[in-house]
Amino acid sequence: MRSFKTAFLVVVFAATTSIFPLLSFADSERDDHDRARKALLDGKVLSLRDVLDKVSRDFPGEPVEIEFEEDDGLYLYEIKLLQPAGTILKLEVDAVNGEVLKAKGRNIRYGKE
Repeated sequence: MRSFKTAFLVVVFAATTSIFPLLSFADSERDDHDRARKALLDGKVLSLRDVLDKVSRDFPGEPVEIEFEEDDGLYLYEIKLLQPAGTILKLEVDAVNGEVLKAKGRNIRYGKE
């Protein structure tokens, strides 16, 4: 009986400690969303839909991850696209005008490193 309690406590402890990093990841995604929404409502950036429409003209693919960042007053979307060939393309896009500043993927290098 004692070994069952010990094993149970170990499982509970492992489960609860492993969830904390996931909660902080969810908070950071929420923070990205809130900051992007505020910048959009303040008229500082384009909507994500407009940015994705512009990007898709030159870089086809499905977005699999999007982050919103502000770096020295420059608003950026960092977008990972799953391309039709199955490769991942990483883009850094100016959120103000939708211009692709950097592109990095298999056989693709664009912009400053």
